[in-house]
Amino acid sequence: MTKSGLIEKVAEQSPHISKKDTEVVVNTIFDAMTDALTQGERIEIRGFGSFQVKVREAREGRNPKTGDMVSIPAKRTPFFKVGKELKEMVDQVSHIQEGDD
Repeated sequence: MTKSGLIEKVAEQSPHISKKDTEVVVNTIFDAMTDALTQGERIEIRGFGSFQVKVREAREGRNPKTGDMVSIPAKRTPFFKVGKELKEMVDQVSHIQEGDD
């Protein structure tokens, strides 16, 4: 699903809100999540999962083309951990689909 697909789905579920307003709401949610992660905050959405920033330490790597050692700087990267309910729902659907074969 893409961002525009998500906006479409939300607009379908709330016909009393215009599609333009729905787009503003979705963008506001993503902006708030981005701001929180940028500030190092953790985001937890019950039943879905949590987002947090993890620090990857500086390390030495290897250029796969030349084999030369390269220095990889430390960086902060977003990390998503799936919630228990979402994990169970996805697993349940995969079992149902496997049974249909």
